[in-house]
Amino acid sequence: MHIPDWMTMDYLSAKRGFAEGLADQSAAWTDAPQIFGFRLIMDIPALLIVFLITYIVFRGIKESRSASNLMVIIKLAVIFFVIVLGAYYVNTDNWSPFTPTGFSGIMKGVSAVFFAYIGFDAISTTAEECKNPQRDLPRGMIYSLIICTVVYILLALVLTGMVPYTKLNVGDPLAMVFDERGMKFISGIVAVSAIIATASVLLVFQLGQPRIWMSMSRDGLLPKIFSRIHPKYGTPSFSTILTGIVVAVPALFLNLGEVLSLTSIGTLFAFVLVCGGVLVLQQRKDKPASKFKVPYINAQFIYPALVIAAIVLIVNKVPSHFTEDIWTKDTWPMAAFWVIAITMAVLAFTRKLSLLPILGMISCFYLMAQETHKVWMRFLIWLVIGLAIYFLYSYWNSKLAKEKE
Repeated sequence: MHIPDWMTMDYLSAKRGFAEGLADQSAAWTDAPQIFGFRLIMDIPALLIVFLITYIVFRGIKESRSASNLMVIIKLAVIFFVIVLGAYYVNTDNWSPFTPTGFSGIMKGVSAVFFAYIGFDAISTTAEECKNPQRDLPRGMIYSLIICTVVYILLALVLTGMVPYTKLNVGDPLAMVFDERGMKFISGIVAVSAIIATASVLLVFQLGQPRIWMSMSRDGLLPKIFSRIHPKYGTPSFSTILTGIVVAVPALFLNLGEVLSLTSIGTLFAFVLVCGGVLVLQQRKDKPASKFKVPYINAQFIYPALVIAAIVLIVNKVPSHFTEDIWTKDTWPMAAFWVIAITMAVLAFTRKLSLLPILGMISCFYLMAQETHKVWMRFLIWLVIGLAIYFLYSYWNSKLAKEKE
C-alpha cells in the first residue's frame, strides 16, 4: 500500500515534536530545585496573575470591566496585526491536504479547546449587573460569538498557512510562527500580548464563578457565606476569594494539558445541563414566568431522521471485518454517546421535544466523547464528589426543601 509523502512527513514531524516535548519535561524535572529531597516545579507567574485577576474582580464590576476592555483591545489589536502581517507569508501549499486528520480530528481539536466557550456562558452570570438583561445578554452573546468565530477562522488560516500544522503544537504558536520567519522582535511582542490575552480570558472566568456560587447560595444549595456581599465593593467577597484559591493552586502545580482537558469537558457538561434544563422547562405544564425564551421547533421527525442518517453513513464506512483493536478503553465514551443519541431520538419522537436544545445537548456530548478515558474518569470522580456535597447540603437547606416542610 502506498503511503502519501505528506502523511510520512506529518508522522515524522509529530514524532520529533513528541520527543522534544519529553526532553523538555525531563530537563524541567532534573533541573528543578529540591527541598528535603522533593523536587519543586511551580508556575509562579501563573500564581501571580491569578492573584492579580482575583483582586480586580474583588474590587468590583466597574474595575473588572475597565481592565477587561483594556486587555481585549490589546488582544484584538495584536490578533489583527498577526492576521494582516501573517497573511503576507502564507504558503497555500501548507493547506494541502486541507483536513489531514478528517472530521474526527477537527472534533478532537474543538473538544480540546472548548474551555474558550466559558466566556459566552459567563456573560449570563452578570445578569443582575445589566441595565436591560433581556435585551443586552442575548445580543452580547450572539455578537461576541459571531465575532470570535470569524477571528478564529482567519487566525487559523494564517497560522496553518505560515507553517505546517504539525509545528503548531507548542505553548505559544502565535509567537512561534514569527520566530520561524526570523522576526524575533515581533515574536517577542506577540508573546507578551499572549499573556495579556490569557489574563483577559481568566478575568471573565473569575468574574462568573463567584456569581454562580452566590446564586446557588441564595437558593439554599450552598452555605450562606457564599452569598456574602462586601459592604464597600458590592461583590460576592467570599466566593471571589475562594475562586481565586481554587484556580491558583492547580495553576501553580498541575500540568497545563490536564487542566485544559478537564476544563473543556466540564464546560461541555455544563452546556449539556443547560440544554437539558431547557427541555425540562418546555415540557412542564406549569412553566415558570420568564422573559428569556428558546424558540420551539418540533423535533419529532427531524432529529430521529438525522440519527438514522448518521448511523447509516457510519455503517457504510465501517469495514465488515471487525477486529478486537476497535474496542479499546478509549472507545466507551463514543459508545455512551450513541446510546444517549438514540435515547434522545426515541424521546423526541414520543414526546415531541424541541429541536434546538436537543442539537445543543447531542453536539456537546459528541465533543465530550472525543476526550480520553483518563479525562473521563477524572471528570466523573470530581462530578460524584461535587454532587455528593451539593445534594447532602441542599437536601436539608434548600428553599425547595423548606417549602415542603
